[in-house]
Amino acid sequence: MLVTAFETHGGRRVRVARAGSGPPIVFLHGYPDNLQIWGELARRLEDRFELICFDWPGMGESEPWPGGTTPADQAARLETLLDAWKTDRATLVGADMGGQPALVCAARFSARVRRLVVMNCLAYPDEKTSWEIRVLRKFGWNRRILRGLPGVVFRRAERTFLPRGTRLPEEVRGDLWKAFRRPEVRDFIVRLCAGYQGSLPRLPALYPKIACPTLILWGGKDSHFPPVHANRLHREIPGSELEILREGHHWMAWHQADDVAARISTFMERT
Repeated sequence: MLVTAFETHGGRRVRVARAGSGPPIVFLHGYPDNLQIWGELARRLEDRFELICFDWPGMGESEPWPGGTTPADQAARLETLLDAWKTDRATLVGADMGGQPALVCAARFSARVRRLVVMNCLAYPDEKTSWEIRVLRKFGWNRRILRGLPGVVFRRAERTFLPRGTRLPEEVRGDLWKAFRRPEVRDFIVRLCAGYQGSLPRLPALYPKIACPTLILWGGKDSHFPPVHANRLHREIPGSELEILREGHHWMAWHQADDVAARISTFMERT
């Protein structure tokens, strides 16, 4: 488990985990997870880098901030946190619903992003996804299912985000579930899904504007966001690098942390 502390920014609590020293890396999680999903990866990188993991405002144990819920809004919140942390430039590692804000931040706030690593996210609204994602997006069932069936959503994520037979340790699972079961967290995620869905068609226009060194690191067995998203990102982000981890599932930062850490370390050292 990552050791966490609460910081106050703008009068609201943000849960943060810090480790290591060296060039800073900031990790951006999705849902139904929180900062603890980065624990195994952080353990393998903390001897070379300063690591900052945090719960997005409104998610995990962090209090919500006012304002919108698009990837651009999330990127603006990230910039505010970078200012508070006195971090002029950082490498961003974003996965799932942390991937889109990382892409936006690299395109719009280029002076703040030294390098970018994007993993397993919905980068293109018109590309293939799992049937669950298609149904939730097409019929707008996110609202009803997230609010009314949190246990179903969480268990489905466990089954489809990890290889068959792999489970998160009980303390990590408990931390994720404790936060996700809170109605106010799920209400924020409902708003987040709506904000992302409405703005996704405009995001691809930003990708060619990303100029920092970029690694697109994808799970070959991510059933929700298959590598077609990675291949297209690679074509549209100038000079980007592409690596597909053949056995990687959606939470590969956890179950395949050795390989993910090795790819990120090599990328950081080379660029």
